[in-house]
Amino acid sequence: MNKKQRIKKNAEFQTIFKKGKSFANRQFVVYCLNKEEDYYRVGLSVSKKVGNAVVRNRIKRYIRQTFLEIHDQVFPNMDYIIIARNPAAKLDFHETKKSIEHVLKVAKALNKKSK
Repeated sequence: MNKKQRIKKNAEFQTIFKKGKSFANRQFVVYCLNKEEDYYRVGLSVSKKVGNAVVRNRIKRYIRQTFLEIHDQVFPNMDYIIIARNPAAKLDFHETKKSIEHVLKVAKALNKKSK
């Protein structure tokens, strides 16, 4: 993901938390908010309760790679915040991808092109 696709500032996170809608499964919580730009942005949040730095960074890598692989299925005019829960630490990449796709389908944030 390039820089314009990342959400980094606390104020942007707070806006999406307040105005966006949340959807969840056992491993992840997703906040979604419509916006005017023609590209999507992703913010990641993995608490220290989930694991040590190695585990947290692995989860973030898996989430970023998942969005790179499904970027053509994700609605482009939205902001997403992905929050990892404790069970996400035990997932491998394919399980992480499947779980994120599931929660995005629940949020109706995937195009009909999805499998």
